[in-house]
Amino acid sequence: MKKLTFIFLILFSALFVSAQYVSKVWVSDLGNGNYKNPVLYADYSDPDVCRVGNDYYMVASSFSHIPGLPILHSNDMVNWTIINYAILQMTPEDRFSTMQHGNGIWAPSIRYHNNEFYIYVGDPDAGLYMTKTSDPRGNWSPLVMVKEGKGLIDCCPLWDEDGRAYMVHGYAGSRAGMKSVIGVFELSADGTKAISPDRLVFDGHPVNTTTEGAKFYKRNGYYYIFCPAGGVKPGWQLALRSKNVYGPYEEKRVLEQGKSDINGPHQGAWVDTPDGKQDWFFHFQDLYAYGRAVHLQPMKWVNDWPVIGEDKDGDGCGNPLSTCKKPNVGKTYPVATPVESDEFNAQTLGLQWQWQANSNPLWYFPACDKGYLRLFAWNLIGDAKNLWDAPNLLMQKFPAPDFKATTKLTFSPYKKGERAGLVVFGQDYATITIESTDKGFELNQTSCKNAPKGTRELVNDSLALGNGTVYFRVEIKQSKTRKNNEGIQEPKATCTFSYSLDGIKFTAFGKPFTAWEGKWVGAKVGIFCQRPQPLNDSGYADFDWFRIDAL
Repeated sequence: MKKLTFIFLILFSALFVSAQYVSKVWVSDLGNGNYKNPVLYADYSDPDVCRVGNDYYMVASSFSHIPGLPILHSNDMVNWTIINYAILQMTPEDRFSTMQHGNGIWAPSIRYHNNEFYIYVGDPDAGLYMTKTSDPRGNWSPLVMVKEGKGLIDCCPLWDEDGRAYMVHGYAGSRAGMKSVIGVFELSADGTKAISPDRLVFDGHPVNTTTEGAKFYKRNGYYYIFCPAGGVKPGWQLALRSKNVYGPYEEKRVLEQGKSDINGPHQGAWVDTPDGKQDWFFHFQDLYAYGRAVHLQPMKWVNDWPVIGEDKDGDGCGNPLSTCKKPNVGKTYPVATPVESDEFNAQTLGLQWQWQANSNPLWYFPACDKGYLRLFAWNLIGDAKNLWDAPNLLMQKFPAPDFKATTKLTFSPYKKGERAGLVVFGQDYATITIESTDKGFELNQTSCKNAPKGTRELVNDSLALGNGTVYFRVEIKQSKTRKNNEGIQEPKATCTFSYSLDGIKFTAFGKPFTAWEGKWVGAKVGIFCQRPQPLNDSGYADFDWFRIDAL
């Protein structure tokens, strides 16, 4: 019996390992006990992490993309998988059923308290919300308004030893009329509502402007507020400390770019290993079109101040490392990465996919038994001129500096003017599509500059097609440009489109395109199906698969 049990455990373990998705384009785990940064080369903006036993859980900003509030899991802080979303539709639903670029979910925090997981998040136009669950892979409770107020953002709770709870947060200058300051108020013990007035506890003017993204901790009798300053791309990480929750707080710069290539290292999370012997810090780096990638840095405490990264000169302010020895969590875990490719064999959409706004069940049909995802042609909102106002784009994050995305589709139009295809999306975007015209099927490659301003797409190349089945591909390659006005070497993402009729020979088509970020998010790649105006029915495109591969 013991032998059979042992064999079963081996088989189960093998199945578990084989079930882990491993990216073909970016793996942080170097396989030799070390890792390279970013641990997530994808736009998981404003990451926060908490540890529960041997498990680490991460949340990130999702703004107006749906589903929202992605939840990732790791056992070693390096190998991450996406396991769930806390929000399936944004509230109020009527507001977020239309395009809300850059609005919605800003800089969440995740904590474990009284056997429940709590996520707090700010909507800059509404206030501070909370959702919770006992199972992060299961259903999360509906959002509860904790404190209403325009411009309240970047919130994080702290439950003190005496049972009282507090919340730290920032202010969005675009809504509140003031930024660079940090506030604290008392929460009800159950964490559901504010029970005291707000009090400013830190003023970042004039040296630490754009102080935001606060995280709340307590250690050795000190209250700590970790917060970035100086702006997203050129900024640094501060630590504030006080013996009183309302201050006054001392301040210290604890992480900055220095001579490294990692700009703006800030806004993340302090965690420790299960044995409590090592401390680590997560932060992001803004990579322009590639979004805000997640980094992991070693951390230590010196005189009750955190020192993050490598502190060569001993001044207490570290610089980020590009490679490092993996955290010692007591065992070795298999390599794993967030899912990218999709064979469309499931009854639900893969967790890598998001829509631009609250989703509509009429947009898609997962025909899992037939092995394809059917996207129905849908129209733009109102008098929109381009895809900037198309809520039904199904997209995912750029997963690496260099990669290619390929999809196979069969187009079945209902009316002339419908189209389907592949899109690289941001404030500038480009597509390769198959379109229904008076002359039959037509292949088009288009681009759109300054999409938020209503610019119309420009057709760069066009070709007649004999049937509706086609393979589309975009190859994305990173190069460095000159330093920009902020003194940062800006990475450039060059996109080249191609098509194939047999899936083997691909022909370059159209013009190269430089990807551009969206509103507070990186560029995305995905698929869509569009019609020119509302009708009582629509055509559709059946996508057989979508695959991310190395160049």
